[in-house]
Amino acid sequence: MTRRLLLSHLSLMLLVLLVLEVPFGIFYARSELSRFSYAAQQGAMTLAEVCEDKMEHGLTADLPELARAYGRRTGSRVLVAGHRGIVRTDTAVRALVGRDLSAEPDISSALRDQPAVGTRSDPSTGAEVLFVTVPGGSDAAVGCVVRTVYALGPLKAKVHATWLVLAAVGLGVLAAVSLIGFALARSIARPVQALERATAQLAEGRITDPPATDHGPPELRRLAASFTRTATRLQHLLQAQQAFASEASHQLKTPLTSLRLRLENFEPHLAPCAQDSLDKALGELERLSRMVQGLLALARLENSAIRPEAVDLNAVVTDRADIWTAFADEQRVDIIVAGTEAVWVWAVPGALEQIIDNLLSNALRVSPPHTTITLATASAKEGSRTPPVAELHVLDQGPGMSEAERHRAFDRFWRAADADHDGTGLGLPMVRQLTHASGGETSLEAAPGGGLDAVVRLRCAASRTHREHPDRRNRGPG
Repeated sequence: MTRRLLLSHLSLMLLVLLVLEVPFGIFYARSELSRFSYAAQQGAMTLAEVCEDKMEHGLTADLPELARAYGRRTGSRVLVAGHRGIVRTDTAVRALVGRDLSAEPDISSALRDQPAVGTRSDPSTGAEVLFVTVPGGSDAAVGCVVRTVYALGPLKAKVHATWLVLAAVGLGVLAAVSLIGFALARSIARPVQALERATAQLAEGRITDPPATDHGPPELRRLAASFTRTATRLQHLLQAQQAFASEASHQLKTPLTSLRLRLENFEPHLAPCAQDSLDKALGELERLSRMVQGLLALARLENSAIRPEAVDLNAVVTDRADIWTAFADEQRVDIIVAGTEAVWVWAVPGALEQIIDNLLSNALRVSPPHTTITLATASAKEGSRTPPVAELHVLDQGPGMSEAERHRAFDRFWRAADADHDGTGLGLPMVRQLTHASGGETSLEAAPGGGLDAVVRLRCAASRTHREHPDRRNRGPG
């Protein structure tokens, strides 16, 4: 954030400097050239009047010395021609004396009493020069022509020096603005960074470094104070929920156990006709107990912030399948494990075991005798997903679900309308919660040939970076 604020500040200042300095530099260069041209033209006109007066009085012999004196004083090359364009003197090339230059554009224009001013390239040096050609005469007749030529190198050097001064001033201003902008950006970014750290700590469950409320702009101070109040309130609520999740199990188990014992004590004293009602009451009590345990497990899961760890997916699947095989044999259902390649995934400690237990429990409830439950694992192909994921499929051969039922199956307490088992409606919500806590996703799909395919997708982990994985498996069906 500091870098972006500083860059935006410097970009705006650079734009302002360019808008101010570039037009000023261009205007200065043009004005210097215009001033220099005007001064050269005025000097040439004065020299032309003097030369015309000398020629009128027959003092043409004074022209070379007059031209040299003017050239030394102004640093220019001076050429004087008569009224027919014949060169009388030239301070640079004496060989031109006596030559007719009336055909040259500037000399021809001056002979017609029209001054000529402009720039051109010097044939001998190739440098750019300024020439000023003016007529000499006090009436319509042009008595002589004076051409002065000035090298523009010194003028350009002066303009370049001015550009360097402007650039140095601009860099100095940018340096000063950078220091000021950096200080301002830091004063704004520090409270925001403190809020970011506090938000990350709040996501972990507890704020250990609350943001300061006396630094930064007034708006950020008020935001920090409001955030601190909100975070404190949320921590109190989280602590209250955690206390409920930890204490409610002890408070609820005792009356439920006592109620079960009292109902079972009625059994010897009940008439045979009431036995069925007692069995149903005990069944509902058992279902209520499982529902309470499921709700408490979900509450503990929602209130915890546990980091995922690398787990060998196939090892856990094989272990849980071995444990559930005995229960499946009682219902004459086979459990098959497909996929032998080791696949490491990220999962909350103990979550993968609970996910498989809940999915197998649901599959066993709906599987008819002499059917098969398949646990299949597969890793995504390289480059097919970013990051790569591994999939766990739990396929049964039961009645399956419609598309609408599959979408609602993860709602808490939801049960299919034709369900004839005593499920609590919390198994699949717990599966989704555990999968999300592990950074994955879960879904229900129609299995090929009928039945249901419960799919769990988890992020792959590089096994070489984890020499051993946590062994936190349950020793019985959950």
